[in-house]
Amino acid sequence: MNSSLNFNSLIKKMFLKVDWEAVIQHVASVVFQLVLLTIVLLLINWIGKKIIRHIFKTGLRKSKRGISPKKLDTIYTLVLNIFKYILMFFWIYALLSAIGIPVGTLIAGAGIFSLAIGLGAQGFVSDMVNGFFILLEQQISVGDTITVNGIDGQVTYVGIRTTQIQSIDGTLNYIPNRNITVVSNKSRNNMQALMEIPVASSNPFEEITKIINQINENLNLAELQLTVKPYIVGFSNQPDGTLVIQIATYTKPGAQFKAKNVLLERYLTAITDAGIELPK
Repeated sequence: MNSSLNFNSLIKKMFLKVDWEAVIQHVASVVFQLVLLTIVLLLINWIGKKIIRHIFKTGLRKSKRGISPKKLDTIYTLVLNIFKYILMFFWIYALLSAIGIPVGTLIAGAGIFSLAIGLGAQGFVSDMVNGFFILLEQQISVGDTITVNGIDGQVTYVGIRTTQIQSIDGTLNYIPNRNITVVSNKSRNNMQALMEIPVASSNPFEEITKIINQINENLNLAELQLTVKPYIVGFSNQPDGTLVIQIATYTKPGAQFKAKNVLLERYLTAITDAGIELPK
């Protein structure tokens, strides 16, 4: 009983020795500093984003520097990302400093550096370096249609750590930059559209080729974004034994799918209207 009273008395004395007014003032000062810092950084973030947006969306787009819109969008998202990380770093640094943690000493300590490497900083640095070279070599830009690691889709975002690719079905894929090793970019060169029309050995090949050539001669190349007028490649045997006539053309990047569907429909409709029955 006496030991319990002595312990309570000791706690009471320690409690009374604490300068609670100073503690409250210190806590209030730290909270005030953090609130003020947060407001200032949010204001800088708002102003900085408006300036960056104005530079890229208005200034550079109207300039005569010859920079493509896709490249501008890519650099714009990257600059916004870097700006965000810089502000976040300063906020965390100020937060730790305000509560009395010696950030500079911790960063300089070899033990903390090794711990950071072990916890994933190595992967973060690898993402940054690989992302830098992807942009430097202009491998991809926002809006490009690419294939990476078996994923097909359109690039919607290129950041410091990750690249986002939206698949045809709408799925948004986040790929760490260090995992991007082989990029198949389908938006840089003219793309081939290959049409195949199944035929039977009893079909009149000369009449079929004549119909195809007539359609090709009357095409509006600009409407279908064709860069080369369609031409008959020849005949080909498929693995199942089917005989097909192959017609090829080249289109602007991304227009090959629509061109293929439109041309194939026109060929088949014209052949059918001529009374030629094709194998199914």
